[in-house]
Amino acid sequence: MRKDVRWGWREETEVTEPLWRGVGVALVTLFDADGKVAVSATAEHAARLVSLGIRAVLVAGSTGEADALTDAEREDLIAAVKRVCGGVPVIAGASGAWSRPAAERTAAAVAAGADAVLVAPPRRAGDTIAFFAAVGEAAGRAPVLAYHFPGVAGGEVPLDLLPQLPVAGMKDSTGDPERLLRELDAWDAWTYVGAATMAAFAGTVGAAGAILAVANAVPEECLAAWDGDGAAQRRLTTAHVAARTRFPYGLKELVAKRFDTATHARLG
Repeated sequence: MRKDVRWGWREETEVTEPLWRGVGVALVTLFDADGKVAVSATAEHAARLVSLGIRAVLVAGSTGEADALTDAEREDLIAAVKRVCGGVPVIAGASGAWSRPAAERTAAAVAAGADAVLVAPPRRAGDTIAFFAAVGEAAGRAPVLAYHFPGVAGGEVPLDLLPQLPVAGMKDSTGDPERLLRELDAWDAWTYVGAATMAAFAGTVGAAGAILAVANAVPEECLAAWDGDGAAQRRLTTAHVAARTRFPYGLKELVAKRFDTATHARLG
């Protein structure tokens, strides 16, 4: 059992088990033909995935086209997903170009019902520890996950800083197995992968779980791969390649083929 503190600077908080283990979904945001956020349809899609075994839902992450959402739209989505997915953790993307907007988004996400937040450090990072300390203060008792996907979402989460970061854990979407192994050796915080190609491997080496975009379309394959099914991992990789084509359209077309959802997007 771990006793070290991993969110904010709240020393009264003890971190033991991860918020969840296994596969979570990096939820797509659905839009109507006019580009308006389809809040109810997005929440219904999240609930459907949970009913199929998905164990956590990330709202307004990079897969959810967070860069194209207003803060009010983010909050509406978080609240709607939380209402229908109360049985699993709801994590909210809350990144910002510097500490103040990230902290403000974090506080708003928690107020809207998020159980945790996912935050990338700024692309032009200054003091990464101070940045996450400010986010952690805004989060209160809600866990903060650092997001490592440089070039796509913010900047790098440096390996050498992991033991010092005031966070509960991280999501690493790079798909780099060496980096994952070094992360697991560097600390004992919650480590989640974001690349579907890593699902089976991550489960065997001790990662807490995965937060996958392709789980929007093939949740069963994601769950099977995480549980060590090699054939499912190969099939999942095929879906992963299709989903990342012309992002976000490749993914949304894959989801629509399975669940008859809208393919409209703001990005791309």
